[in-house]
Amino acid sequence: MSVNTARRTEVSGANPRDVKPTRLSLTDLLLLGLSPLRTRPMRAVLSALGISIGIATLVVVTGIPASSRAALMEEFAALGTNLLRAEAATGTNNEAASLPPDSVAMVERIGPADQVSAVANTHAVIRRSDRIPDSETSGLTVLASKLNLLDTLNGQVRTGTFLNETTSKFPTVVLGDIAAARLGITAPDAQVRINDTWFTVIGILAPLPLAPEVERSALVGWESAEDLGFDQRPTVLYLRAQEPSIDDVRAVLPQTISPERPSQVRVSRPSDALTAKRLTENTFSALMLGLAGVALLVGGIGVANTMVISVLERKREIGLRRALGANRGQIRTQFLTESVVLCLLGGVAGVLLGLTGTAGYAFAHNWPAVIPIEMVLAGLGAAVVTGVVAGVYPAVRASRLTPTEALAAP
Repeated sequence: MSVNTARRTEVSGANPRDVKPTRLSLTDLLLLGLSPLRTRPMRAVLSALGISIGIATLVVVTGIPASSRAALMEEFAALGTNLLRAEAATGTNNEAASLPPDSVAMVERIGPADQVSAVANTHAVIRRSDRIPDSETSGLTVLASKLNLLDTLNGQVRTGTFLNETTSKFPTVVLGDIAAARLGITAPDAQVRINDTWFTVIGILAPLPLAPEVERSALVGWESAEDLGFDQRPTVLYLRAQEPSIDDVRAVLPQTISPERPSQVRVSRPSDALTAKRLTENTFSALMLGLAGVALLVGGIGVANTMVISVLERKREIGLRRALGANRGQIRTQFLTESVVLCLLGGVAGVLLGLTGTAGYAFAHNWPAVIPIEMVLAGLGAAVVTGVVAGVYPAVRASRLTPTEALAAP
């Protein structure tokens, strides 16, 4: 105990052990934590940049899959998850097999079946003009279609009309959106050539995510397809069943369609394929989360390095504060607060950057922007934890400087 302290103690009559150091208020701690931003703004920005990138990546890799999942649920709400697709398996000689002619009527007898429709491959060739050589094909499929196909698939006509009782008897055709794009047709009333017959385009379909094969096809009426050599045997059946009974219907569908050869009937659920596709697209989320962790680690190291340099540069300030009565705990709290404030500001900037990136990506893909609040809070929490971890060593190092050592520093 110094002489001045002893004299003050004698005058006041207090025991030196009872003298408690002055505590810093929360306002003082925040002012000390914000001091690097005022004195060295560029260094603070660069130090917090790594934290911002890590938190932004964390928000983006969770927000984009959530937005994609919400878009998928909207598609399911519009298209339905109770759609089954049954098709003929490939024959033993790699020839495309077909279903029995009465398979549609047989499936309609299933109790939980609400809607049943079918298409059939006519093996015809469609061309935009008769001047195109026979050796060149469009790569599109010409399908004979039942009139209720669009209702069963919950599809829509983008322009024009779909086949009806009248037009299905004449050489008219409805194009899928991809087929129309390949043929260069943007509006109805155009003429296309199927085999040796001219057909009039009466409609173009909107995209059908659950039936991509229809998007790449030209649909003609079941009756008009007879002129193309169609044998009345469907190749694909589409079935809407009641949701609680979907698995039971799926189990009995092969035997119902082809009692003699049920093994030649493949039944799938298009919604499962669409879900698997979206899940495959989101497999990179784990990788991106790992990159977010790496960015946080690098950012934390950068903040720790900045704080260590700050301790070395501010030895005189530390010595002066110690000489004025600040104890080691207050010095530790000061530098730890600076580190936490620096990382927290970087975390806030990262959250804003992540929200902007997620919203922009969702808008570009026409998805609803979904931001998981728990991940935003987790990002801010990760920034605070990073600040604490990064600031422990510099804070302890600063608190161990004696007043004389700190004031004697150059």
